[in-house]
Amino acid sequence: MRPGIAQTCSKMGKYFLIVYALASVIYTAHYFYTTYDRTSTSEKPLSAFAHVEPQNRHVQQEHLRGFSSNVNWASGQDVVQSVSEDFILSKVFSDAMGPSNVMSYYYKASSSFEQEDITMSTLVTRNRFMVLSRLASHYKGPISAAIHVNDDETKELVLQELEEMVATNPDVRKFVDIHLILDNFDRQFNMWRNVAKLFARTDYVMMLDVDFHLCTDFRQRIRTNPEIMDKLRSGRAAFVVPAFEFTVQDDGLNSTTFPASKEALIKEVDSGKLDMFHKSWLRGHGSTNYARWYPSQEIYQVDTYDFSYEPYIIYKKNGTPWCDERFIGYGANKAACLYEIYLSGVDYWVLPEDFLIHQTHKYLEEARRKERQYNRKLYSNFREEICLRYSRMFYSSGEWDTDRASNLKGECEKIRGFRSTMHASTL
Repeated sequence: MRPGIAQTCSKMGKYFLIVYALASVIYTAHYFYTTYDRTSTSEKPLSAFAHVEPQNRHVQQEHLRGFSSNVNWASGQDVVQSVSEDFILSKVFSDAMGPSNVMSYYYKASSSFEQEDITMSTLVTRNRFMVLSRLASHYKGPISAAIHVNDDETKELVLQELEEMVATNPDVRKFVDIHLILDNFDRQFNMWRNVAKLFARTDYVMMLDVDFHLCTDFRQRIRTNPEIMDKLRSGRAAFVVPAFEFTVQDDGLNSTTFPASKEALIKEVDSGKLDMFHKSWLRGHGSTNYARWYPSQEIYQVDTYDFSYEPYIIYKKNGTPWCDERFIGYGANKAACLYEIYLSGVDYWVLPEDFLIHQTHKYLEEARRKERQYNRKLYSNFREEICLRYSRMFYSSGEWDTDRASNLKGECEKIRGFRSTMHASTL
């Protein structure tokens, strides 16, 4: 080929590549612009439900005034449908009283966390802000806190107190994701638990009441134990951290005086200073089997379950049931949550070296009495409902004759008429 023709072809090839590259850039930019349009603070992509950056003050105030963000759903055909985030959350929490203004990551921790870390998933009200602050400084790991604020004349003052708590403790800013729930519905504990679990950023969570002090480093012990980690990864095991309280309530006010080893704990139990949590309501924690725990050096499985059992557990976030939000107020709310997790096929194992101690606080005794009466009736119906639902699910999925259905069979057969109902429903 002549040199002149070769040079012309070479130039044409270069021009073609340049035009092709420009066209590719324009097409790519157009695609991302139409699919993930972030030009307005009132719209954000589906990742709003994943790990978003902290909202700035302007966006926070828009949420507090009732402005709703949107979530963009993109299909494979570049079709984008914008849906109100409030509308989606109204479905997510449809069994709770509402509407509620749920603001995920109202404050977001500055730390990044390993996926297989353990998040303390907890709920907090105004009178527990300082307890949450102490938990952040003590645990120094991921915390997902659902904070309820009444939407009334006290709102601005409470938010100011929250901001001061965040501003004055660097550990809160480093480790705590705060999710705000703004409404006038008090004590929706299970809904609040679900908010904290939903937005936790690690694979494993601990369902924790913020009033409990973490006396031992179970986080490190679990993460360095291959047997326990394998059980957690399977999604079929949850680990119980035994709970204790002081027999003289004033002794439980200062967590810096609490025992930090099992040996020290047992000495205080033997002296009568400490005992199992809520010993007067043995059904609440009796299934942990404290008599077995004291000499134990290995994990052991809970083998005598009571439907009122409400331990503090560490378990896998994905694939496990949510807490039923129909339980409002005191009584049975946590027991119902743990009962469904257990019936779904998750076995409970007790950690042999670790424990929690309750930090003393006052209870609303009159509210507790009335709400327990209502929730006792609800729980009775709930147990029958959940037994039938999971039985049908296991039967339809071919898991009825597997070990996954063992917990359900052991518990639900205690309910009068369960066997005959199941027989009739599977004919």
